[in-house]
Amino acid sequence: MRTNTLKKIGIGLLVGLTGIGNSMAEATEQVPTDSGNTAWMITATVLVLLMTLPGLALFYGGLVRAKNVLSVLMHCYAIAALASILWAVGLYSFAFDHQEGGKWLGGFGHFFLEGIGQGDWASDFPETVMVMFQMTFAIITPGLIVGAFVERMKFAAVMVFSGLWLVLVYAPAVYWVWGGGIMFQWGAIDLAGGIVVHATAGVSALVLAKMIGPRHGFPNQLHPPHSPGLVMIGASLLWVGWFGFNAGSQLAANEAAGMTMLVTHLSAATAALVWCLVERLQTGKTGVVGIATGMVAGLATITPASGAVGPMGAIVIGLSAGVVCYFMCGIIRHRLKIDDSLDVFAVHGVGGVLGTVLVAFLGAEGVLGGLGLAENPAQSGVAYTSMQQLVVQLKSLGITIVWSALATVVIVYITRALVGLRVDEEAEFEGLDSAEHGEKAYSLD
Repeated sequence: MRTNTLKKIGIGLLVGLTGIGNSMAEATEQVPTDSGNTAWMITATVLVLLMTLPGLALFYGGLVRAKNVLSVLMHCYAIAALASILWAVGLYSFAFDHQEGGKWLGGFGHFFLEGIGQGDWASDFPETVMVMFQMTFAIITPGLIVGAFVERMKFAAVMVFSGLWLVLVYAPAVYWVWGGGIMFQWGAIDLAGGIVVHATAGVSALVLAKMIGPRHGFPNQLHPPHSPGLVMIGASLLWVGWFGFNAGSQLAANEAAGMTMLVTHLSAATAALVWCLVERLQTGKTGVVGIATGMVAGLATITPASGAVGPMGAIVIGLSAGVVCYFMCGIIRHRLKIDDSLDVFAVHGVGGVLGTVLVAFLGAEGVLGGLGLAENPAQSGVAYTSMQQLVVQLKSLGITIVWSALATVVIVYITRALVGLRVDEEAEFEGLDSAEHGEKAYSLD
């Protein structure tokens, strides 16, 4: 049976990829740098940054009205800069310093990147590359939340909210699942962020959208995306960048990375086609925005499972994503009447949760090519059954979802008290491009 791919992330940090079975003392020995793995990890890092800038920025920018497109680009750009600095100052330490950390939060040993590449680092590529690779995850995750509050949130509020959210929600979740924390110890499977990225961002987006309130005219006067072409370009960049997101999380240029890339692509392709079919059956039309959104749903859903399922399992996951995420968009908008403007929760949150649950069944060895579940901590060398793995997955999701929701409520109140939350009615009518940034995306002169 193959080693649980989750542990290839955490154990790569704890004991080194080349010494998975060694003791902690052995793990501190110097490991020669592998140029091939280093080159792949640098490439994967670039691909993940591409997902936010320009991928996510253009995808979201095309979905809003023309008078707000620059505000979306600005949010993604500024969050990228803010997350980078916070990651270097302290968040990397909170997320991955297991030596001084406990079960719930990492330690202070790598504040200001102190001691990087020394001590417990024993992987065959430089720790500076790991810092950068994981930094790009910290960049895109709060960027996903942008889709929940477009066209109505103050720029200052975006910055305050995003900074606090990274500290209180994202860094702890990373430690729990990947950095050696409680969920890592349980054996939770989440290769690249179904729990850490999509569940946290999706739940927080839903809570924030509810608390900030809907755009004027919602849900009866919804405006169509101003540029489906930009949506397609952005989604295409996300599709390409996601290979770095998922396959890069194997932390090596190896067979596992190749399989991860394959299943990622198959899930995205399947979900795109299924979304088209469902949309055609529901509305009689098949749109560019729909096929792009379906593809993103397939990517989000395969993310946690991409190191454990086989190609046929990935197709099942993509099919599930195309159906479930499509109908969740309508449920959130029309039944719950929450203006999660760009469907962050329905696509990313629901997708991440769905994939995190399905991996307990489709990841089981021999099930549609499944590669094996996590090792049972109580029985060395014995893997969990699907039901045992499901309990771990649900327990990990439950804690993460509850914490994300509660912390988001606190962060919203703090943000509102410090800088306010929502622009006034006049600014919303004028558009945030002019009202907040003094610029226009398009000039017809």
